[in-house]
Amino acid sequence: MRQGPLAGRYAAVAAMVMFALIPYLALSAALDPLTPIIARQLHASLQTMSLSSGLANAAYAAGTVLAVQLAQHLPQRRMLIVYATLLVIGSVLAATAQDAGMYIAGHVLQGACTSLLLISAVPPLAIGYPASKLRTTAMIMNLCIFGAVALGPAIGGLQAQSDAWRPLFWAIAAIAACSLLLAVLTFDDAPPADPESPIDPLAIVLAVVGCAAAFFGASELLTHRFLDVETIVPLLAGLATIVVLIVYQFRARRPLLTIRSMLTSTMPVAGIAVALFAAAASVSATALSVGVLAGRYRPLHLGLLYLPEVAGAIITAILLGVVITRRAIHYLPLAGMVFLAAGIAVFRIDVPSSEAATLVGSGLTGIGLGATVAPALFVAGFSLPSASLQRVFAIVELMRAVAAFMIAPIFAHFAATVGGGLDAGTGMALWIGLGLAVGGAAIGVAIYALGGARPQTPDIERFVAGECPAWYSPPLLARVRPGLTAAQPATERAN
Repeated sequence: MRQGPLAGRYAAVAAMVMFALIPYLALSAALDPLTPIIARQLHASLQTMSLSSGLANAAYAAGTVLAVQLAQHLPQRRMLIVYATLLVIGSVLAATAQDAGMYIAGHVLQGACTSLLLISAVPPLAIGYPASKLRTTAMIMNLCIFGAVALGPAIGGLQAQSDAWRPLFWAIAAIAACSLLLAVLTFDDAPPADPESPIDPLAIVLAVVGCAAAFFGASELLTHRFLDVETIVPLLAGLATIVVLIVYQFRARRPLLTIRSMLTSTMPVAGIAVALFAAAASVSATALSVGVLAGRYRPLHLGLLYLPEVAGAIITAILLGVVITRRAIHYLPLAGMVFLAAGIAVFRIDVPSSEAATLVGSGLTGIGLGATVAPALFVAGFSLPSASLQRVFAIVELMRAVAAFMIAPIFAHFAATVGGGLDAGTGMALWIGLGLAVGGAAIGVAIYALGGARPQTPDIERFVAGECPAWYSPPLLARVRPGLTAAQPATERAN
């Protein structure tokens, strides 16, 4: 079996994952202050730029499903090199763009390849090494996904201050190139995950069409009303298509995604619910508060006001590493929702917020987001055998991307068009975000209670070994469904 000189080295593989995930996720959060500059230099409209971000986010969301399908039938590490190569090509294409079409092609390729790399590289890093490494993997994942996003506004503001955008895109391309280099150096030829599994083109088509239509509709809100045909039709049609995908996979005899296993078990459903509500509430709150402050501060000043989000991401990454092997991991998402609600409440006290309130609010929302989505993802993943981890990540990231990236433009449109002014509309939208945070926490607790689930210490050793889930998750709503019990089966307890 062919191997690279750094094959099997955990530090090198972890660095490869970090370099693969950071570029697009940081860039997506840095684009707001740069968008007018890019549009001016590429002779593109702001609506075209909104469409480019929407299509790139759609590619990120749909790429999660495509990654699972390709992993079943193609050598995974070889595909990792292909994805990293395409990420470099997309990054260079965007950095050298001479017109809007070239920029959009590169940015969409960045989004698609990032999700392909996420689903292909992170699960093997989590379960392909001794259980003692899982703590570090969880911290890396939290920092890569949420730390990169939190750092985006400051990076974008710094670049916008110099009235340029290409240096940032070239830096992104350089990081992507480092990821490709490490993918080659750590190469360890691995076979397909399940070459006997059926190919499911319908699932991929539904994911691509649904995400593309929904994000296209959301991007049109920049210049159209919510009920205009250009907006409402693709938005609703896309969401309906994603629902069809979920129902289709739930009913399939040999599904590509483990929808049925997840949606019939208490802990995965609770984890998904918390992740969706947290993503929608946090991203919308940040976008709304930034939008109302954009006219009051220079881009760099505004970006620095949201730098406490990075500190929040670092704190929660460390905290996740501490609790991931303990029963306390069940309580971390709930605590995160409390911090998230508190952060949104601080933003809502006075619209627009003062500098001090913005610093406090951004720090609280950073802690809230970092303490909810990644821990909730592991709560869901630990409830199924480790062989399903790749598919669990795909499902959660697909739904999280839809909740985070699509709802933010809807909230921004709502804030700008209702309430008699931007400040009043933002205040109303923040109330909705606060309701999402509180409601998400209540729903998560209710699902646990109605399912009879109890916080348990995960059996990481057996989970990583592939012997069984890390804990027992009772059937969904076991306490209120006739004929079901939330008690752990004797065979599970004996094991």
